Amino acid sequence: MKAAVYEKYGPPEVVFIREVQKTAPEDNEILLKVYSSTVNRTDAGFRSAVYVISRFFSGLFHPKRQILGSDFAGVIEAVGKNVRSFQAGEKIFGFSDQKFGGHAEFMTIAEDDAIAHMPSSASFAQAAALPEGAHYALSNIRAAKVKAGQDVMVYGATGAIGSAAVQLLKHFGAKVTAVCNTKNIELIKGLGADEVIDYQTQDFSKTEKRFDFIFDAVGKSSFGACKPLLKPKGIYISTELGKNSENIWRSITTSFSGGKRLMFPLPETKKEDMVLLATLFEQGEFKPVIDRSYSLDQIVEAYQYVESGQKTGNVVLEIVSE
Repeated sequence: MKAAVYEKYGPPEVVFIREVQKTAPEDNEILLKVYSSTVNRTDAGFRSAVYVISRFFSGLFHPKRQILGSDFAGVIEAVGKNVRSFQAGEKIFGFSDQKFGGHAEFMTIAEDDAIAHMPSSASFAQAAALPEGAHYALSNIRAAKVKAGQDVMVYGATGAIGSAAVQLLKHFGAKVTAVCNTKNIELIKGLGADEVIDYQTQDFSKTEKRFDFIFDAVGKSSFGACKPLLKPKGIYISTELGKNSENIWRSITTSFSGGKRLMFPLPETKKEDMVLLATLFEQGEFKPVIDRSYSLDQIVEAYQYVESGQKTGNVVLEIVSE
């Protein structure tokens, strides 16, 4: 089978296409023919290993798993003898930031991993774009214990995580103020944001509104900049470590303050979340934003675009044309 492989950490150019052997599923596994995947921040982070801590999971000197692709959607080719919830021919989607494997024509995944049946109305591209951004958004929304009626700011609302967060927060009943660029104002309003701040013409920190939760979905603000905007017991969460990894140690020191605090929760990957996302898609409450698509052979260009900082929503990798 054809796969995008990387044998060393580095820039997008370390990834190349080659033929690899298709793996047979174990007794509890599914063999999936992958139709669509995405190229996302998770894949890019593990490939580059800019944050050295990622190497403790992927391999200290060389990557142990050489095929990335945390998002995937496709058709089940075969199932192991102990698999009961899925059968050959069914369409599924899912997320795996431990085994990866979506950047190939076939992959294996355990029945109990974060997979679910595809929404009947979703394309493979839409299904593949459902998990990654929503996975991070859901984890942080839950960590902040967001309640209906609370005021929430999403900084960086146009990325995969931010655009997912806007929609999911509205599902949970929050009042959402989104910060984005000029060209995406109407898009973000269409996702349900109650108020939009254009950071290209306004200083978001000058708003008079105060928030129960500020979610920096791109890691380009700071607790210091956002603290004045928080309510007395407000919470700030960023998807990045921050300058000098300050978000880790500040999450410890502010936890004892009893007032405004920074949290740095570790994201959880749950099968139930895939089921929830499929349900919300069918109900019209959540639609992944797709910027553009690339073929598997164009994966280097896909990585380059993702890392340019210009993407809106998700970048899809088409493994098989629908």
